[in-house]
Amino acid sequence: MKRQLLETEQKALEINLDDKIYGAFAEIGAGQEVARYFFQVGASSGTIAKTVSAYDKVVSDKIYGIQGTGRYVCESRVYKMLDHEFDLMQDRLDTERPDTSFFAFADTVAAINFSKTIKGDGWLGLRFQLDPQGAPNDLVIHARMLDHDNKLQQQAIGILGVNLLYACYRYKHDPELMIESLLDGLRGRVSVDMVRLTGPDFENVDNRWLSLMLVKHQLTDVAIFNSDGRSIHASEFLYKKHVMVVRGSFRPATLVNMDMIKSSFQQFRQDAPVESNKTYLLTEITLDNLCSEGELNVKDFLDRADLLCAMGQTIVISDCQKQNKLIDYLSEYKVQRLGLVIGIQDLLKMMSNTFLENQEKSLLAAFGDLFTQKVTYYVYPALQEGSGEVLQCNDLPVPEEITFLYQHLLGSKQIRDIQGYKPEVLHIFSTQVLQMIQNDEEGWERMVPEKVASLIKEKCLFGFPYERIEFEY
Repeated sequence: MKRQLLETEQKALEINLDDKIYGAFAEIGAGQEVARYFFQVGASSGTIAKTVSAYDKVVSDKIYGIQGTGRYVCESRVYKMLDHEFDLMQDRLDTERPDTSFFAFADTVAAINFSKTIKGDGWLGLRFQLDPQGAPNDLVIHARMLDHDNKLQQQAIGILGVNLLYACYRYKHDPELMIESLLDGLRGRVSVDMVRLTGPDFENVDNRWLSLMLVKHQLTDVAIFNSDGRSIHASEFLYKKHVMVVRGSFRPATLVNMDMIKSSFQQFRQDAPVESNKTYLLTEITLDNLCSEGELNVKDFLDRADLLCAMGQTIVISDCQKQNKLIDYLSEYKVQRLGLVIGIQDLLKMMSNTFLENQEKSLLAAFGDLFTQKVTYYVYPALQEGSGEVLQCNDLPVPEEITFLYQHLLGSKQIRDIQGYKPEVLHIFSTQVLQMIQNDEEGWERMVPEKVASLIKEKCLFGFPYERIEFEY
């Protein structure tokens, strides 16, 4: 059944009229608009215990503590605000309102500035009880503002804040709808590229799945989570760093995948020596890849995520079939150098498609979007069909019309062969391994890392027969 979309004012009024929900609003920077919606629709005394706007940094530090990094629009700030405001709600009103579910809403936002050097983004969070006297939950998100006007961005933050609060209380039994509804009335104006839902009422919600939902429902093109399954945001750990992204299906992660990751990252760091804490490796799975066999298979995604997390990888789930969308996203966080790792066949496909799609346009502009100054493609080889010889960049049969351009990219080292790879594993293909697992054939274990083989058997990933568990364990 299709959900009825409510106006922002309807949502705010419905919350105001619910006498079981009561809380505080704390807003920093451009995020002054959320509480205003609740005031304007009437009956706000039923919802609002307090509003505060600690706009001055010194005042903000006095209330929430000194921000050591000097950044106020950041994850740690919104959590400090939630800690402080929710604790005050409980300390001051717990005995006076024992039948009330408390919440604390907080946001810290920087809207677009006059010179357009700041595009606009912010952190929003809600700490909320679903039952009086119950332990609280947290929903924290990061939003990117897409309007090109300061007033419009402030309005959008107000709508987003109302959507967030409404979702937590009205869609609490449907986390997917909770996430999808965040952009009610905001499509094209805001993107939400990180969501983290935690607390006793949501213990069974996998935040890796929530990241997938952000991309599936087009709230963002890119979402990231770490090896612990915790949703993270690029601004908090990639800002002005050197980043390498390895794209693959990882269905399952094979010895080829691990060799690609290890050899390319070692080469990336040698090409521009930097301290280890300034270089990050990300593994990327695209939505297009996840839907290659039809509809999105959530279990298949989580199977891949289980293996990559167990291998200590930080994972990007994206809707960036074309590499330039990922490049644009990461450029927002001033990544110093970006290395993109792809297979040789994928490079051929990318070059050919870019040529075919832009024959009547500017080829230089199209390739310029893919091969910016700070981007280097590291290309993993493959065995040629028939001959069995190794196919590398110099042998790639690109369209004749772009041969000169391709040779320039090779000469400028924006496209590089991966060195130090293991020729003995090039015969391994994920599709073959997957088929062997599902058909219960012998020998696939030798094609994947030992830890991967153990997890596939232990958790029955990728269709490994359940009946084999009793036999082998």
